[in-house]
Amino acid sequence: MPFTPSPNIAQLKESATIAVSARARALKAAGRQVIDLGAGEPDFDTPAFIRQAAQRAIEAGATRYTATEGILPLREAIAAHANAVYRGSDPVRPADIVVSTGSKQSLFNACFVLFGADDEVLVPTPGWTSYYEMVALAKAVPVPVFGARSRGLKVTAAELAAAATPRTRGVMLNSPCNPTGAVYSAEELRDILALAADRGWWVISDEIYLHIAYDAPATSVLSLVQDRERLIVINGVAKSYAMTGWRIGWAIAPRAVAAAMTALQSHTTSNPAAVSQHAAVAALTDTPAAQAAITEMVRQFKMRRDAAMTVLDAAGVQYVRPEGAFYLYINVGGDGAAFATRLLDSAGIAVVPGSAFLTPEWVRVSYAAPIEHVVEGVQRLVAAL
Repeated sequence: MPFTPSPNIAQLKESATIAVSARARALKAAGRQVIDLGAGEPDFDTPAFIRQAAQRAIEAGATRYTATEGILPLREAIAAHANAVYRGSDPVRPADIVVSTGSKQSLFNACFVLFGADDEVLVPTPGWTSYYEMVALAKAVPVPVFGARSRGLKVTAAELAAAATPRTRGVMLNSPCNPTGAVYSAEELRDILALAADRGWWVISDEIYLHIAYDAPATSVLSLVQDRERLIVINGVAKSYAMTGWRIGWAIAPRAVAAAMTALQSHTTSNPAAVSQHAAVAALTDTPAAQAAITEMVRQFKMRRDAAMTVLDAAGVQYVRPEGAFYLYINVGGDGAAFATRLLDSAGIAVVPGSAFLTPEWVRVSYAAPIEHVVEGVQRLVAAL
């Protein structure tokens, strides 16, 4: 008998960002010259001090199961980072933290324990492709809320309020943003948090790109609130520390929510890899080495961004000026999926079509690649336009 998908996944779509990178790799393996500007991961090596910490941990025996919610030293380090900006009356404690196999799992866990059938979750759009699927997997309804071009496609509190219904249970925040690179100001975030508090909504704040910002530091929502009663903050080591393959992310949540997420995780993946957790401890506690590595990585990202924007500006191409993350969101004025296919087939440049982010006239270009590849790729994109 042919395979019939379970109703649980009948509407599920493959991650478009992963699919683009997979196709680019396949073409390279077949002998094609391809510049991959679709990948959502830093192209830098994990810093040496983190790799060395992992080696020491292996030799010390960090090769067994750990607590489902993560080792205590890592949760203590995460709490210390959170409390450096959070000024509420009840500080973040290790029991409020669940370490998972990447921030993607942390986001999924949060959606799965917070939302259910008929709940609606507001998703500022364009937003990361997996947000919509995670909400849907929790049986809830993702509600896209579109931002204006004049604001870098960011949404306002008023736009979220206009999209809300009596079934609205939460809102998904992401700053710096994937796919646009836009960064919400403290005032913009404060307005959204005030609305959510007034309406009794949950706020899930994905801050995985928090330390990759150019013109000014990005703002964590933890610095803007006095209590965390309905707030979940997601972060991890993948982007800021060039540790994508180590698969360590976490959620900071109210104690009862953290306990529920731990219970859920105990029946799915259980604990994240032990050695990766020890590597993450080094990333979060060796502050001088970590800051030096982040500063240098951000400096190189900024050089690439500026070089690519010079090409786009000279050609008069419309795009969102990225203030964080490592993406350019470019308006191609038509079918972005068809354009991305043509660009890969005829020019050997892999980008992600904006339809993955529910904005089909756009494409996402990652500048997490050598600067000469970024400039050449953007030049070919402009030529194709």
